[in-house]
Amino acid sequence: MKELILYSGFAGITIFLGGLLANYFNHHIKESPIKYEITHTLMSFGAGIILSALALVLIPKGLEELELLPFAFSFLFGALLFLFLDQYLAKKGSQTATLLAMLMDFIPESIALGAVFAIEPKMATVLGVFIGLQNLPEAFNAFRDLVQSGFSVKKTLIIFFFLSFLGITGALIGHYLLSDYPDLTAHLMTFASGGILYLLIQDIIPESKLEKKYLTSLGAIIGFLVGVISEKLI
Repeated sequence: MKELILYSGFAGITIFLGGLLANYFNHHIKESPIKYEITHTLMSFGAGIILSALALVLIPKGLEELELLPFAFSFLFGALLFLFLDQYLAKKGSQTATLLAMLMDFIPESIALGAVFAIEPKMATVLGVFIGLQNLPEAFNAFRDLVQSGFSVKKTLIIFFFLSFLGITGALIGHYLLSDYPDLTAHLMTFASGGILYLLIQDIIPESKLEKKYLTSLGAIIGFLVGVISEKLI
């Protein structure tokens, strides 16, 4: 039990660390074209890592456990729900796509971490590290979006601090409640996949693009490669 809390705690604490790094970067690094380019590269890197989680973890788990029609239903339901949610938030002037994508990725994977821990503790260890590495750049970008939406730095950091504990909560739920229900876990991951893909295409990837700058897109390639390497290690 202590090991499960440790692994899931590490996976979550990087949300808060990503927020702290973003705050330092935004307020202690002078404004310059290079700073702007670094910001967009990190956004692109985060998109690549999210995409790798989608392609290598969430969707394969859904395909493994579910038949085609249930898989398609959960996937489309996730996409449509977040389409309507994105429209609602856009009317409110909120920029929360990166935060939503991070949570849609983080929570199902934390639940999977708890379910896997009972069977393969070593795999759960690597999965915890993988989730933590994903959360760091995603939280960095989400912090920037929330502050631009009007949240104060203090309020955003408090939100990130409490979100960090979702990893432990999700892992405990997966370990004690869902380890005997792989179909339910697969539906959750597939639902999350649809929502994440919508947010990536609609909001995150377009925001990471920088006019007349081409190297920033390499951030997504490197982020995806990090996900591939992590999956290979698992």
